[in-house]
Amino acid sequence: MAPALAFAINVSPKVVTFVIAMLPISELRGAIPYALAAGKMHWLESYIITVAGNFVPVIPILLSLERVSERLMKYPALRRFFEWFFERAKRRGGLVARFEAIGLTLFVAVPLPVTGAWTGCAAAVLFGIPLRLAVPAILLGIMIAGGVVTLASLGLISFWGL
Repeated sequence: MAPALAFAINVSPKVVTFVIAMLPISELRGAIPYALAAGKMHWLESYIITVAGNFVPVIPILLSLERVSERLMKYPALRRFFEWFFERAKRRGGLVARFEAIGLTLFVAVPLPVTGAWTGCAAAVLFGIPLRLAVPAILLGIMIAGGVVTLASLGLISFWGL
């Protein structure tokens, strides 16, 4: 058995859920369905774990994104990544540019690809939203998105006739 698979088998579903929620691609959208399907957790427990996990990287990202990206953009491959990432955040961040903290909450609250906490942090930095406004706005957006994904995962709401 591969070491990574053996490790995954022995790790609590709560820990796996928390880590999935922290990751930039999956965030809540991947962690809540995982928790409810594989983790055999109560919906409220999975909601709390995923909101907490999704929020963990927010403050470090907000505090370091600008400095880290400036340093890493000295390398051509990383420059392309950060240019792509920031351009995407700018394109998707019209709501943030127009409504600032309220727009940031709404941006993060929409549980679609490239609208979660990680991209919300990039949008907050790009549009100059102060930390004291960005942190609660992103947390509220995470909480709303978590509620929507939880309800959808439980089959209580559906999107686009799915």
